Amino acid sequence: MSKYVTEPDARGHFGPYGGMYVPETLMFPLQELADVYKSASRDPTFKRELNHYLKEYVGRPTPLYHAKRLSHEVGGKVYLKREDLCHTGAHKINNCMGQVLLAKRMEKRRVIAETGAGQHGVATATVAAMFGIECVVYMGKVDMERQALNVFRMESLGTKVVPVTAGQQTLKEAISEAMRDWVTHVQKTHYVLGSALGAHPYPLIVRNFQSIIGHETRKQILRLENRLPTHLVACVGGGSNAIGLFHPFLSDRKVKMIGVEAGGKGIQKGQHAARFAGGRVGILQGTKTFILQDREGQIEETHSVSAGLDYAAVSPEHSLLRDMGRTQYTYVTDRDAIHACDALGQWEGILPALESAHAIAYVIKQSGMWGKKDIIIINVSGRGDKDVQQIVGWKKKNRKQEKRI
Repeated sequence: MSKYVTEPDARGHFGPYGGMYVPETLMFPLQELADVYKSASRDPTFKRELNHYLKEYVGRPTPLYHAKRLSHEVGGKVYLKREDLCHTGAHKINNCMGQVLLAKRMEKRRVIAETGAGQHGVATATVAAMFGIECVVYMGKVDMERQALNVFRMESLGTKVVPVTAGQQTLKEAISEAMRDWVTHVQKTHYVLGSALGAHPYPLIVRNFQSIIGHETRKQILRLENRLPTHLVACVGGGSNAIGLFHPFLSDRKVKMIGVEAGGKGIQKGQHAARFAGGRVGILQGTKTFILQDREGQIEETHSVSAGLDYAAVSPEHSLLRDMGRTQYTYVTDRDAIHACDALGQWEGILPALESAHAIAYVIKQSGMWGKKDIIIINVSGRGDKDVQQIVGWKKKNRKQEKRI
């Protein structure tokens, strides 16, 4: 086995990262979840049920699309993994389907979730509605305002959306409120955590449910090109879509992997969410990883035009892969991401989510670096319907600023 294939130890540590840094009251439900997941992952019946719903309800496998005009513009041969074509419009439902099936296995009739961009909340609400399970989603008030469409979608699906008004009123605070709910209602409630974050076993569970992205991609590119890609590119907020794409390729040393974080307005304190560019190792909301924090350990404010990328911490497995030198991490700015949305729309007729646009922006910015033999796969983790008003607002604001200058 390759030294790059990463698995957590019994306490959930990916090397020095990860773990279970939670109150004693949460140790029991976390261990219960770990045990149930271990049992389910070995159960052919559970696997068949999950695969059935992923195919018949979610719409998998998603296409691997050769983006000819984008390829012409940047050089190399670019493929898009079309997670935006999943039911609900993003990769998030892969994990939600698996976790809600685990909740059913634990006989829990209520699920809760946090959400930033709203796609995880919509996916959780969707699967909960399908199975007739009560659902509550916590969402920062700021995120509710900039993702009003997804709030409407969740409420239309019968989910209660709870606004969070503490702190920055974004994803970090929504997670804190969801954890408080879980502590209070742990006997009947399962917390559907949305990214490869938090205390063990969540980083493992979410990664494995999202690894279907990479497994499909591997089969598809071998069928299309009869060889593996030279580069995989994905945006990194918490990191679930990226680790889902990357993990099945970790032992293929010639495949380069690039995670793209949110550079926001630039790498100055409070103006970005690039943990590997401006962060340090610490503990946040159950896990040890790279975090944007000051020298006293206080969590710094974050910023991104994308609601799904402005979290202060990153997946512990991404932190380990970075230390090992297996993956590379960079960032692009809000302006780059907005430009990438326009570019992909005009070149390919595809409007990506602002999160996914960060990965596309990286490939565009590297035009001239790609050679004719390069095969680049970008994970289009979500579609951009939810971001239209945010993009319009950003353009209006920045046009005014440019006029003043």
